[in-house]
Amino acid sequence: MIIKKIKSLLNEFRARLDDNNKAIKEVEWANIYHDSIRDNDELQKLSLKIGRWAGNYSFFFLVHRILKDFQPRKIVEFGLGESSKFISTYNKSVGNTFEHVVIEQDDNWKSIFNNSFQNQNIKIHHHPLEKKNIHGYEYNGYENIKSVPTDADLYLVDGPFGSANFSRYDIINVLEKIDQKKEFILILDDYNRKGEQETANEVLKMFKEKGRKIYSFKFEGGKSQFVLVTEKYKYVLSL
Repeated sequence: MIIKKIKSLLNEFRARLDDNNKAIKEVEWANIYHDSIRDNDELQKLSLKIGRWAGNYSFFFLVHRILKDFQPRKIVEFGLGESSKFISTYNKSVGNTFEHVVIEQDDNWKSIFNNSFQNQNIKIHHHPLEKKNIHGYEYNGYENIKSVPTDADLYLVDGPFGSANFSRYDIINVLEKIDQKKEFILILDDYNRKGEQETANEVLKMFKEKGRKIYSFKFEGGKSQFVLVTEKYKYVLSL
C-alpha cells in the first residue's frame, strides 16, 4: 500500500514537472515570437487570442518565419481561426502576394469570423464535419475532401475537431495525391496528443512507401507541432 502511494506521488510529481517545463518553454517562445514580428507593424497591431483552442507561441513563431523566410505562394489551412487572421494580416502587409485557402467545418463560425474580422484575402471553403473510419477507429473528417487543393506550398492542419485516434487523418487523403515533384511544408498542430501522433506516423509511413525523401521535426512549447518538409524546405526544421 505504501509503495503504491509512493508511485502515485512520483507520477504526480513527474506530471507537474512536465507541465512546468512546458510553461517555461512557452514563455521562451512568446519572447522569441514577439521579437520576430518587430519589423511588421500590421502584425504588432493585430489582436490575437494565442493558446487554448488556438495555436500557441511556438506555432505562431513557426508560421511567421515560414511566411517571411520561405514565402509560400499558396497556403491551404484546415480550420478557420486565429491563425487565419494572422496569415491574412501578414499577406496584406506584403501586398497580398499569395493565395490563402481555408477549409472550415462550421458555416455559422465562418459568418461570425467574417463579421468580426475584415477578411479581404481568404478563400473560405465550407466542408461540413463527417464521421469517418480508419483502422477500425472513428475520426472527425471533412465532407468532399477530394476537392481540397493538392498544389499548396504550405499545409497548415489545425482542424477539424480532434479525435482520440488518427486525429485529422483527412490530411493524408490530400498528401497522397500530391505530385511526387511538388515541394511543400506540412504543419500538424496539437502533436502533443495521441491522435495527431498516430496521424503523423501514418504520413511518414505513406511517404516511405512512396520512396519520397522527406524530413520531419517536432517543435515544442505549451503544445507541440509536427513539421514535415521536402528537400527544398529542409531548412525550415532549423528555425
